[in-house]
Formats: sequence, C-alpha cells, structure tokens
Amino acid sequence: MTRSDNADYLDRLIERDALSEYLTATLGPADNLEFSYHPEGQSNETLFLQWDEYDLVLRRPPAGATADSAHDVLREYRVLEALRDAAVPVPQPIAGCDDHDIIGAEFYLMERCRGDVLRDEEPNRFAHPRSRRLLSERFIETIADIHETAPDAVGLGELGHPDGYTERQVDRWTEQLEWAFERTEEERSVPLLRDVADWLAENVPDEYDHTLVHGDYKLDNVMFAPGGGHDAPTNGRAGDAHEQSPAIEAVFDWELCTRGDPAMDLGWMLVYWPDPGDPAVEDSLLPQFLVREGYPTRRELVEQYEDRTGRTFDHHRFYRTFGVFKMASACEMMYRRYLDGNADNETYPLMEERVPRLADRADRIRTGEEPL
Repeated sequence: MTRSDNADYLDRLIERDALSEYLTATLGPADNLEFSYHPEGQSNETLFLQWDEYDLVLRRPPAGATADSAHDVLREYRVLEALRDAAVPVPQPIAGCDDHDIIGAEFYLMERCRGDVLRDEEPNRFAHPRSRRLLSERFIETIADIHETAPDAVGLGELGHPDGYTERQVDRWTEQLEWAFERTEEERSVPLLRDVADWLAENVPDEYDHTLVHGDYKLDNVMFAPGGGHDAPTNGRAGDAHEQSPAIEAVFDWELCTRGDPAMDLGWMLVYWPDPGDPAVEDSLLPQFLVREGYPTRRELVEQYEDRTGRTFDHHRFYRTFGVFKMASACEMMYRRYLDGNADNETYPLMEERVPRLADRADRIRTGEEPL
C-alpha cells in the first residue's frame, strides 16, 4: 500500500473543515473542496486541490518527526514570491500559512502547472535524439540562469549566508545522517558513510563562487511545457519536426534555495545523470532512459554549463561525492521515518539496502573509480 492509498496517513496531512475555512477566507467561498495526493515526492508532501475555479497545489512537511531544516516550505514560498517575475520559470505562488492549527503544519499554496516531468520515462514527444539533446540544453540553460540571477535584484539579497556555505552543507548533512542513524543503526549500520563524511570535511574547496543556488536541481524537478519535441508540426518542410525547442514550464522544490556555491548544484544534478556503463545505472533512483542516444554525458553537460556561464567545474570529485553523500543521508532519513512509523511510502523500506549501495558509489567517486 502506498501513502496515497492510506486514508489514515492522508488524514494526518489534511483537516478538511479547517482547510476549507482557510480557503474561504483567503480565496473566497466554493461549493466543495476536492483534493488528491501526489505520491512522487520524497521530501515535502504535495497535494492537488480543486477549490471552485482554483486549480492548486498544497505543499507541506511530511507528517511526524523530521529533521526540521530539510522541510522549510515557507522558505520555498518566499523564494517563489521573489522569482515570480524573474527569468527563471517558477509556479505562481498563491498564499503561505504558518498557522499549525489549520492542517497541523505550515504550508503554502501555488498554482498548478501542466506539462511533462521526466522521471521514470520520457514522453513520446521527446523520444528522438534531437529532442533529447534540445531538452538537455534547456535543462542546463535553466540552472545556469538560476546561478546568473542576481539575488539583490529579486529581493533575495539577504537569503542565507554564502560565506562558509559549502562547509556548512557538509556539516548539515552529516548531522542529519547522524539523526537518522540514532534509529536506523538498531537495524544495520553503514560505517563507510562516516568515512566519506570525514573525507568531505577534509576536502572542502578553499574558494568558491557565491550565487543563488537551487539546492535540489535535477531533471524530475523541472516541468516541460506542452508542445515542442518530436511531435512538433512540420509545416510541410523537411527537418522541422525537431526544430521547436522544448520549453521549461516551471522549476519545482525550492525549499533548499539559498545563496551559496553553484558547484554544489552541479554535483547534485550529476548524481541523477547516469552515463552508459556506470555501475550505478541500474539503480532505480536514476532515470535510466538518460543513457539513450541523444542525451549528453555528464562531461558534456558540464561543458555546456561552463560555456554558458564562463565558470569551470573544479574539484568535481568533491562535489559529486558530496552529492551522493547528500542523497544517502536523505535516504537514511526516509528509512528512519519508515521505522518510526511516520511515513507510508513503499520505497522507504528499500533504503535499508539502497543506502549501503550509495555509500559504495560515493566511495567510488572520491577514489576516482567513477569518473566525470
């Protein structure tokens, strides 16, 4: 049974009467509130709401105990507010609420976007080498645009503390791993992750750029707008079927956004981008269609980013190792939530075996066995 099938878990996420009162006060009255659960997220919870003519998304932390800093939905709301008129495509925010009496947690509402999210498979309209290359270019151009956005210009000049950001990220995810270990080590231990954490702490780059960073940029956190791709109209001219570039409708999951080291975004993004022949390509966390003809390799993605921004991706072993370590820490937190009874996601029990595999991958990257 998944969380979306579990009425008890959904009851912990939504209190219908209190939410209806809030929506009435915020958006005006409606005849009925309809909602459904979106099961794909692994961090904050996402629910789709229909309130009269409003087609909405509600974002809130998961039920039960969490490591607080990993689920700051109102931070995400503030970022969306700041970027709503910027060059970076984001969903339109509607309202934020810090009153826990409404649904038991802070939450915010945003406009629901429509399009394609590439998670487990590519849509037919992109199933062609040229379309794959074009969508990959849009993907890289968008993270470059995020890093080129001036925080002061959009009202985010006080967001976070860029000095020491990378060091703090290593410390933070090590602390969250230890929080998870408090419970999960009763079931099994992963000592290699502590070795990786020590290596990361000893190898933080001395200098790095300060930019706006997303914090969770990966392919399934962007939505491609309808239209374009392989099924684009030809207008009667040969070769035009693949000329229309796919556009990104929105970038999601901004709760970790801050000012910091842009190379951290690249290292995280590359964790989810397999190359043909990778030992990790069979991991179900990774979109395996990305090894098909037309999709660039990791190195080609980095080269596109470097050409776009003028930055070089130095110390890539550190950043890629950290990306896998961060994933392992997040997965171990999921495993603790499962053991504590605070989640009902069918993938969470799998973290018992997945996290040790991630530890092995982090070790391969830091030792150079899994190259860029």
